[in-house]
Amino acid sequence: MQFIDGGVTAPQGFTANGMLCGIKAGRTKNDTALIYSEKPCSAAGMFTQNRVKAECVKLTKKNIADGIMQAAVANSGNANACTGEQGAQSALRTAKAAASVLGIAPENVIVCSTGVIGQQLPVEKIESHMAELAAGLSKKGHEQARTAIMTTDTHYKECAVLTEIGGKQVHIGAMCKGSGMIHINLGTMLAFITTDCAISSKMLSEALEKSVEKTYNCVSIDGDTSTNDTLTIMANGMAGNAPIESEDADFDAFCSALDAINVQMAKKIAGDGEGASRLIECNVKGACDVKTARALAKSVISSSLVKAAFFGKDANWGRILCAMGYSGEKFDPDGTSVSFASCEKSERYGATDFVGEQKGKRSTIKVFDHGVPLDFDEILAKKILDENEVCIEIECSDGNACGTAWGCDLTYDYVKINGDYRT
Repeated sequence: MQFIDGGVTAPQGFTANGMLCGIKAGRTKNDTALIYSEKPCSAAGMFTQNRVKAECVKLTKKNIADGIMQAAVANSGNANACTGEQGAQSALRTAKAAASVLGIAPENVIVCSTGVIGQQLPVEKIESHMAELAAGLSKKGHEQARTAIMTTDTHYKECAVLTEIGGKQVHIGAMCKGSGMIHINLGTMLAFITTDCAISSKMLSEALEKSVEKTYNCVSIDGDTSTNDTLTIMANGMAGNAPIESEDADFDAFCSALDAINVQMAKKIAGDGEGASRLIECNVKGACDVKTARALAKSVISSSLVKAAFFGKDANWGRILCAMGYSGEKFDPDGTSVSFASCEKSERYGATDFVGEQKGKRSTIKVFDHGVPLDFDEILAKKILDENEVCIEIECSDGNACGTAWGCDLTYDYVKINGDYRT
């Protein structure tokens, strides 16, 4: 398996485009994206756990239920949430507009929105540009689409991988947005995954659920879960592999490649948290089971006090133990150790295609050892915490299970960004 260029258009048969339709006054970058497969796709999706759901979420959940999709439309600048029957009709009109110019059924169109809640979507602006948007579909169009879904994101987020399944070359591509209102139930994110792998919608759904549990659902920026969270995957089968219809070696290979994609996207979201100055990764080892390990890691990276300490480059390990203690999970504090680690010139948000593959010198400092505080070098600790990506390494003594979660520091800029988000 190798990482490649191309994002959502890396797989065979997929094209994309993005353009400015004028959804939100004053925006100067693209605000509407279109992804299209030349062949119908097996499809699966996961959606916000918020009880309040945007109209586009309601429509897409209904449309994707039969496991067949062929296109996706996404706008930024307006969430189309809490907008009643008019909002429902706007989501449907978006699907119909795309279907009309693409020559497909409206029921086979994914519709997503992100932005301000409680304002009616100016759907006529999307409708009036849809023909132009479709006419510009291309393999290079992922470059236009990836920026069209951004809100407070400071960097686009995409990646793609090439792997071999059943003797055939299979591509998986992805793009997503997410910067604020991010918590462990997907977060305020729109994510679109495409693949030319031949795989049934049932197995696609199973693979997606398994992958999300250890990637997207292990990210927290501010503890908020949006009304619009949507993660979809479309598979058009054009790679020509024998269709994956059960759990076998080919399914395992697909899951491995999907996990590689989703880890990268999760880290890019965490590193680009609103106002963030560093990416925080928390690795828990030696837990009694995987569920516990992940829960402990999530509790640590979700703590406002931990996040604030990292902003101040303060090796305040006591806040980490405290967050583990109120997680609700069982572990032995007296058998627990904590270290901090980072690499020189580490990458926070993935300005390149990857996050985490660092070439600089790695430094580690242990601050807590089997329930006992250590007299550690504060200057070295501050230097480690000053890098763009910092790891919290937690060693428990309760078993052999591991788990990882990702977050970011809490800065003054987070308040500034969200203090006037609506206006």
